[in-house]
Amino acid sequence: MNVQEALYALGVRDDTLSANEKQFLDENGYLPLPNILSAAQIQTIRARMEQVLAGEKDKTGSEFHQEPGTIRFANLVNKGPQFEICYTHPRVLAAIAHVLDNDMKLSSLNGRFAEPGHGLQALHADWRGAVAAGDYQVCNSIWLLDDFTTENGATRVVPGSQRSGQTPADAMSDPRAPHPDEILLTAPAGTVVIFNSHTWHGGTLNRTNDYRRAIHSYYCRRQHPQQTDQRHWVLPETLARLNDAAKYILDVHTGPYGQVKAAEAGSAVL
Repeated sequence: MNVQEALYALGVRDDTLSANEKQFLDENGYLPLPNILSAAQIQTIRARMEQVLAGEKDKTGSEFHQEPGTIRFANLVNKGPQFEICYTHPRVLAAIAHVLDNDMKLSSLNGRFAEPGHGLQALHADWRGAVAAGDYQVCNSIWLLDDFTTENGATRVVPGSQRSGQTPADAMSDPRAPHPDEILLTAPAGTVVIFNSHTWHGGTLNRTNDYRRAIHSYYCRRQHPQQTDQRHWVLPETLARLNDAAKYILDVHTGPYGQVKAAEAGSAVL
């Protein structure tokens, strides 16, 4: 199996994204995809994340990263079948594949709940340095579990910045400050926003009394190490429910027959 075969098996076709959507993503470095999650799916995912938090407590997110002022979740691939949609949805995969030239695998599947009074991030790109326009190595997607509003810490983005050949730290004296070209991505829950991860972006301050909840489904080219080493963390229960195409996207296959490496470790709350 190769990437094209895996994507086709998961429902991706040449017209899964329209020509206008591809052009918007190319020009602006992001693309909102509305109505990816239904209200019922949002509720199911929220409930499962609450279960994970109750079970893992202060260790939540420790497989990857913990951030003051937020609740971080990590390794969601192994936290339940509710999260499979985040790396198998054809519209999302089509957008990621468009940015990465059909050379992709899941790097990590994490969550971020910005707490009241927190969540502000400096503008950043999700890569270690600047790249030339078109030489994109990573692509992210933000799955909105709450409405993103002007008040609750919606993500800001600088359209077209992925083509600048710079990072925010190269161009700005203070990347936490407002950028004159930034826009705020407000959208209803159930939307998925695709980010060319070289596009400058960052969370804003949550000025409400509730969490602002989202999942990040992050992809890289296949030659790069994953943020979450899926072969290390993947559990037998996860492998048992996935088809070969999903295993390929996770990079937990070996050879042409969909054989998989046995799990070496795991810390899921199942």
